[in-house]
Amino acid sequence: MVWGVSMSLVSMVFLCLFSLVCLFVSLCMIFTDFSCYIEWEVVTLNSCSLEMTMIFDWMSVLFLCFVTYISSMVLFYSGGYMVEDENIGRFIYMVLGFVASMVFLIVSPNLVSILLGWDGLGLVSYVLVIYYQNEKSAAAGMLTALSNRVGDVAILISIGLLFDLGGWGFIFYSDSGELGAVAGLIPLMVLAGMTKSAQIPFSAWLPAAMAAPTPVSALVHSSTLVTAGVFLLIRFSPALHGTGQMVLFLVASLTMFMAGLGANFETDLKKIIALSTLSQLGVMMYILSMGFYKLAFFHLLTHALFKALLFMCAGAVIHSVGGTQDIRSMGGLIYTMPLSITMMNMANLALCGAPFLAGFYSKDLILEVAFSGGLNEVCFWLLVVATGLTVCYTFRLIYYSVSGDYNLGSLSCVSDEDSSMTWPMAGLGVGAIGGGAFLAWLIFPSPWMICLPISLKFLALAISVVGGAIGYTLNLMAVSYRLGSISNYGVTTFTGSMWFMPFLSTFGVSSWILKISQAYHQSGDSGWLEYYGAQGSSISLAMASKYLQVAQDNSVKIYMVLFVVWLIMIGVILF
Repeated sequence: MVWGVSMSLVSMVFLCLFSLVCLFVSLCMIFTDFSCYIEWEVVTLNSCSLEMTMIFDWMSVLFLCFVTYISSMVLFYSGGYMVEDENIGRFIYMVLGFVASMVFLIVSPNLVSILLGWDGLGLVSYVLVIYYQNEKSAAAGMLTALSNRVGDVAILISIGLLFDLGGWGFIFYSDSGELGAVAGLIPLMVLAGMTKSAQIPFSAWLPAAMAAPTPVSALVHSSTLVTAGVFLLIRFSPALHGTGQMVLFLVASLTMFMAGLGANFETDLKKIIALSTLSQLGVMMYILSMGFYKLAFFHLLTHALFKALLFMCAGAVIHSVGGTQDIRSMGGLIYTMPLSITMMNMANLALCGAPFLAGFYSKDLILEVAFSGGLNEVCFWLLVVATGLTVCYTFRLIYYSVSGDYNLGSLSCVSDEDSSMTWPMAGLGVGAIGGGAFLAWLIFPSPWMICLPISLKFLALAISVVGGAIGYTLNLMAVSYRLGSISNYGVTTFTGSMWFMPFLSTFGVSSWILKISQAYHQSGDSGWLEYYGAQGSSISLAMASKYLQVAQDNSVKIYMVLFVVWLIMIGVILF
């Protein structure tokens, strides 16, 4: 156990130093407009070469900096959170494998090497989700793995389609328009990005993946697994146009609305934060489908900072209150866990886009750019309502953590004593406060001038104030609010269960597909295909070999019969 804790510290130091190097290199690349493409010939055989390629531009190196920094904080945090786990060494190895897969995906400029990192993320995420080895974790892991396999198949098909261009290095064809000329490639890439980033109808696996340990959730929901789909589409963004772009636009609108609505009815602390991640992924896809890929990347980085901090604070609360995740059994924690709850509410305010925290610089810019664009009426109001719902469930969390009644037992020992969990929070807290301003000056060195009517200019602020007031006052009237939820049980169940998406993803679609595959297996693979395929061919070949064996026994009767047949054929030909 001591070896596992020391291993987490060594890994943390290594990743932190690597993050500092990546930050310095990315700054140099941004200021000098420099990028590096490395091609390494692994093996050559008969003029066919197998090559390993990597690309280091300002975007990939800056993302590497954030991934490794957040991973280092998570590993430091894991040393305190998982200290009683007997298998903490194995856990650290799996987290490092997870980070390595994400690094491989970030620096890959072709689809074949991207698939290796993509599948590595899927495999390690499945192992981490089933880490606690119970029935709930097994079901969540299977749902996560099967949902992500849809995106894996889309990338496999895309590899075959991209071969039409003579190679898999899509990075060279993005700006020229040749990728859009390959029929079916862009819709498949959109499908792959939707599955990994849990857009509708693949949203059910994201809250289910909360069965993993909390440090894994902090890593998955901030900078690794769920952001892989967004980063892939950012790489393909110059080729996004037409039907694929419109489908992504509508799906992202529905996803952030559905996630915001469901979080207001959820009582599990980790699932509320997971649904907030789903809502912010919808925001990234929303602005990405409008063509602003730098803005989507900006929000991706700022969201990673405060979302990792939010999960760490939630893990500290769960760890301290005895393992319960129901927010109704908490309350008044500001008096017993002042540091953790302060950090948690700071991350919550950054999620809302409060001035001048990290989320403000990206989210406010996204809203103003979206309002100034040519939005249709439905997507416009979905964005506005989703913004209000985000503030609503955030202030609901603030109520239960700060000013609600103390609902824990009298023997509960709740405190901020574990420094190995509070120091990483402080490290990410600095990023949640100043990271947005730093990235805004870095990515957008020249200011944007966005001219809007005064009504649209104040719309984001007004909807945030209204959403926060509703989220706080409804929980002050807790009894009437709960009675209202019971009287409208059907609506509450529908909205609180993500529009029945977990049911449709498991018992609905999955059982239907399994029944069809079973029928195909019985009648096809084990039936007609077997009869006319392998087994039938085997029987036919066995019978033919028997006849050949008889013909090769040098029997006089056979030769006489063949001689007579030959004479008859000669006679027929002559006469």
